[in-house]
Amino acid sequence: MRELAKELKVSVATVSKALSDSHEISERTKKKVLEAAARLNYTLNPYASSLRNKKSKTIAVVLPEVADNFFSLAINGIQSVAEKKGYHVLIYLSHEKFSNEKSILAECTSGRVDGVLIAVSSETTDAGHILNLQRQNIPIAFFDREFEGVAVAKVITNDFECGYLSAVHLIKNGCKKPVFLSISSSLAICNNRAKGFKAALLDNKITIPEKAVIECKGSKEQVYSQIKNLLTSINRPDGIVASVERLAMSVYLVCHQMQLSIPNEIKVIVFSTLETAPILNPPLTTITQPAFEIGKTAAELLFKGIEKKKYNMVNETIMLPSVLIQRTSSQMC
Repeated sequence: MRELAKELKVSVATVSKALSDSHEISERTKKKVLEAAARLNYTLNPYASSLRNKKSKTIAVVLPEVADNFFSLAINGIQSVAEKKGYHVLIYLSHEKFSNEKSILAECTSGRVDGVLIAVSSETTDAGHILNLQRQNIPIAFFDREFEGVAVAKVITNDFECGYLSAVHLIKNGCKKPVFLSISSSLAICNNRAKGFKAALLDNKITIPEKAVIECKGSKEQVYSQIKNLLTSINRPDGIVASVERLAMSVYLVCHQMQLSIPNEIKVIVFSTLETAPILNPPLTTITQPAFEIGKTAAELLFKGIEKKKYNMVNETIMLPSVLIQRTSSQMC
């Protein structure tokens, strides 16, 4: 800008305003500045501008995985807001590891990002790394997966209610021994769904077995083995509610290998946004979250915290309802 100002015999401020298309600068001057800029191959450096403004123009999105269709849709919702705000989105993956999550949030300090959206990992049992961001006045919000007991803005869905509805649906369709498949004993989203599931069993006078909630974690092979052991046991369940999308494929694969008929011998419901659910064999009953809207709403909430310094987003909780979509996999034969 100094070179342009020197050549055109105007101030640096005039050059800056002309390049920003300010109404304070005449069209004639703007034209002169733009022509000179083109001749000297000058381009505006957005990073330098952001440093001057003490803004990175970047937000971080911390995810446990991307294999789940939910998070792919949520990213699209976040991106739709960030683009309008002129922000970049950095995607970080914790791979369900608490140690990774802590390292990622440590990188988000010192002006690297202006705000953070996070779905916590299944291993997260401590919120110190989250509280540290708050202490540095970096806006942060949970989406989908929260860490309960921490005063952080959040966009979630009605997990307890949906866990309840899933169990009621299986019972109405003839199940006497349904079970709930979880991926973590510490993850609030799984625990709330499981609590709703067990509450429905009690309300419908179904005896809750010792292993009504079964934790399936580890590699794909380990999860497959855990589900196979469940479905070959003496007390094999007659209905399954899977807490996350990736468990659905393992259940279907085990049933296919064992020649267990869905829904004749076992009924299946999965918390999932899987687009192929209607064309699986049989079509899969899902509890579908508004993934795009969750991402979009979380981003809108975060930008309020970024743009409005006096806006207290700490106690903001937005709940968007999920929907039970009935298909063949859970129907009465």
